[in-house]
Amino acid sequence: MTASDIITIRGVCPHDCPDTCATLVDVRRADGQAIAFRGDPDHPITNGWLCAKVRPYLDRVYHPDRLLHPLRRVGPKGAGQWERISWDEALSAIAARWQAIIAEYGGAAILPYSYSGTLGLLQNVIAASRLMNRIGASGLERSICDAASNLALELTYGSKQSQDPRDVLHSKLIILWGHNPASTAPHFVPLLRAAQRKGAYVVVIDPRRTLTARSADEHIQPRPATDAALALGLMHVLFRDGLHNEAWLEEHTHGWRALRERAAEYPPQHVAAITSVPEETIVALARRWGTTTPALLKFADGVQRHGNGGQTVRALACLPAITGQVGVQGGGLAYSTSGYAAWDAAAIGHSDACPPTPRMVNMVRLGAALNGEVSDPPIKSLFVFNANPVASTPNSSLIIEGLLRDDLFTVVHELFLTDTARYADIVLPATSQLEQPDLHKAYGHRFLQYNAPAIAPRGEARSNWDTMRALAAAMGYTEPWLHQEPDEALREVLDASRANLPVLEGITLERLKAEGRVPLNFSAVPWVPFADFRFPTPSGKIELYSEQARTHGIDPLPCYTPPAEFSAQRDDTLVLLSGAAHHYVSSSLANIPKLMRLEGPPQIELNPSDAARFGICDGSDVRVENARGWCTLRAVVTTDVPPGVAVSPKGPWAQHSPDQRNVNWVTPDALADIAGQSTFHSNIVRVRPVASG
Repeated sequence: MTASDIITIRGVCPHDCPDTCATLVDVRRADGQAIAFRGDPDHPITNGWLCAKVRPYLDRVYHPDRLLHPLRRVGPKGAGQWERISWDEALSAIAARWQAIIAEYGGAAILPYSYSGTLGLLQNVIAASRLMNRIGASGLERSICDAASNLALELTYGSKQSQDPRDVLHSKLIILWGHNPASTAPHFVPLLRAAQRKGAYVVVIDPRRTLTARSADEHIQPRPATDAALALGLMHVLFRDGLHNEAWLEEHTHGWRALRERAAEYPPQHVAAITSVPEETIVALARRWGTTTPALLKFADGVQRHGNGGQTVRALACLPAITGQVGVQGGGLAYSTSGYAAWDAAAIGHSDACPPTPRMVNMVRLGAALNGEVSDPPIKSLFVFNANPVASTPNSSLIIEGLLRDDLFTVVHELFLTDTARYADIVLPATSQLEQPDLHKAYGHRFLQYNAPAIAPRGEARSNWDTMRALAAAMGYTEPWLHQEPDEALREVLDASRANLPVLEGITLERLKAEGRVPLNFSAVPWVPFADFRFPTPSGKIELYSEQARTHGIDPLPCYTPPAEFSAQRDDTLVLLSGAAHHYVSSSLANIPKLMRLEGPPQIELNPSDAARFGICDGSDVRVENARGWCTLRAVVTTDVPPGVAVSPKGPWAQHSPDQRNVNWVTPDALADIAGQSTFHSNIVRVRPVASG
């Protein structure tokens, strides 16, 4: 083929990753087939390469198991017996059932369930809002991932802002706390390594020796869920040894003296007993932090997925302020850039023209909600898209119990017959990113990017937004904002948001479509978060002491309290962490054969001392269990995890395991201290060889 035989389309990786890579898709003109998927070399963050997860993305698009037609269940729920139906039949059946439910129970009996299968403005945010608002359906509290961090940072700084990732090149000290970018933010890693070559000292704080930890200058392994105690111990040393910046604290923070009194309760010897981090390590790190500028603390989502997640993030957020690192290029706190451009809520959901949202249902508690926790009215229909809760939501066996209810009408819009779709009454075929338009903002950099569809939808697949429009028509809803063309809906939200956000000045949909990517419009270059020392908090300062925290049920000062589940910890139990897999994005991409081979069978990492006392050999199958359920995993005996801790990466589909289960059969659906946050990692389990019966 010659260059004239191929057309190249700009796109965006839609998956739940901070990198939000710019992509190029090569399409054969003759038949409209995508033949190559690659990173855009002109994007300053993507830099022309893609991670191991999405490099084989065409294997997903052209997977032989793609759903190409609507299906209706004809046998028992979960039995895998289907008949092909038309879209008209599917839409009519769904509308008739929903209308009957609304007539008898009200719209609250319908629950939409979606999350991050795509992060686009149209196919995720708008699609999740408008139709369900119009129905008056139950709202979904989307707190499974980052709710505690979002609220904790709002309480402390007033907003969620983060550095350009390239600013790390100015850092002299980098602490990666509960963060493994080698697997979860790979385009940050070359920048980290460049900073390291320039002399930056890199510390990884994580119970597990991750890929990132292996190349750090120092790896510190606290016990799971003790991070707040460790942070307070560092503060103790900073205050005790006069390493705090008192003038800066006086001018730019609220409550620093109260925080100093709280930190006095956490001397290094006490913190060492809590965390298992040696006292001398705590003192040395505090002194390094207190004498190095710029110093950057970068954390990710894992540390908040404990029962004490909110207070943990509050404690981490205070550390940069104590030494005056905030507002310094290469210093401060790095978490998410998504707070710069908050989309206009009214334009997204048109809630002012809809019935009030009757109630909120926490997505973490889906199993409990389906089994009676939500009862007035009970949930009578579940509509799932952009999510695979049986594989990715805690306490999966309870979710399945709910999905098996005869009186629950479940519709799933998906690319594949996922673990969740297998329990549906109707399954609708969804498009991939190559088949749909969208607009993306990142949470790891500061560009907006337009995704142009590269190929026609396969079979009868429809995008999330096209499906919502079709369902709205089937329900008889005529409001124009339920039937907008994709670009019309995107333009409406972008224009409404720009009116109140200077960072969007000059950024139009037409410009995004022409250029592919556009940087947010900051008034200064470089733009350093909070360099003007103006914080949108009640005091106008960083609130180390937050009176607002009381209204959320937590201490105004950061503190350490062990998660409630840890009261069940015994000598014969382990703390099981279920962090990110290297080759999957949660459960997305976990059915791609190439990635499944690279990731290997579902496994659990055990320290040699724990393996020996439980009679477990490397490579053997083990039963992992607690009161919620059990699953079978392959044992990997390794010193990468400390005694008392086990690690089983999330993501594998249950249907691909011999026991038809995954790690979420044992994860807790309890909520954290604030914001309804999930607590996946506060998980106490027993592990024994399968052969022991």
